[in-house]
Amino acid sequence: MAETGAPLPPTPPAHSPLFRAEQFVWLTARVLEQRLFAYHFLNGAADPVETALDAYRNEDGGYGHALEPDLRGPVSQPLHTGHALHILDAIERCGGQRVDRVCRYLTSVATPDGALPAIHPSQRGYPAAPFLPIVDDPPSALLATGPVVGVLHRNEVWHAWLFRATDFCWQAVESLEKSHPYEIEAAVAFLDSAPDRTRAETAADRLGRLVREQCLAVLEPDNLDAYPVPAGYAPGEHHFPHHYARTPRSLARAWFTDDEMNRSLDHLAGEQQEDGGWPIVWRQWAPGTALEARPMVTIEALRTLRAYGRHIG
Repeated sequence: MAETGAPLPPTPPAHSPLFRAEQFVWLTARVLEQRLFAYHFLNGAADPVETALDAYRNEDGGYGHALEPDLRGPVSQPLHTGHALHILDAIERCGGQRVDRVCRYLTSVATPDGALPAIHPSQRGYPAAPFLPIVDDPPSALLATGPVVGVLHRNEVWHAWLFRATDFCWQAVESLEKSHPYEIEAAVAFLDSAPDRTRAETAADRLGRLVREQCLAVLEPDNLDAYPVPAGYAPGEHHFPHHYARTPRSLARAWFTDDEMNRSLDHLAGEQQEDGGWPIVWRQWAPGTALEARPMVTIEALRTLRAYGRHIG
């Protein structure tokens, strides 16, 4: 008697970038990234992703348990919670009571000016990357606040905390003079979904000039020595145009010519390793964190290449 059931997902062509990445994900990834890979590339459903993500959620509405691998331990943190919102946004589940609970958590850890700290002091006592310092009175950080505010605006979430956090982001972005790539990425994440589109376009245009003047994007991948690595970054921790403009719809896409973007995407495609995954370029401080981070980077690389119409399989 023939077996019945759901149709099997399509199989990527053997030896394509997607096929090689799939083997890497099944071999190394956490359940969450396995489910997320299946959702993005194998016609997987959103429910399994949401179920896997729930394992990282705490009673306070935030997320912990090393969702971001460089912060270990069970406690909720803004960086974990921002990553959770990014996943919920990707699977179109960023709304409802879950996000209401998240906003209550964000309110509880906000700084006096309504923003988010990069690391809340509750992390003390648990392992954390040495480049993520824990202090008793952490300052407001665009790095943590911008992506969260951007995701919430993109999903038309309304909450009292969001008004003050939005004001902080505008002030922080429009006053940036000397910056670094991760902070610029956070600014773009905010500007790409900020409700005031005219103001966002003006701010993005200024940031694009700043990025080029301060050599914060490698425009010639074959000449890396011409682009200094920012202070505190790991050797070889460069940023390229595709890190800022992850899709052609991003305001950051206007910062780069077609040739510059194509060279960046060529470089990204060429970074796939023999094992099928993409490398991490930031400072590695523990074997387990690097292993957990690579599937996340691999999924983002494939999504970026696909967004620009590159063949992945």
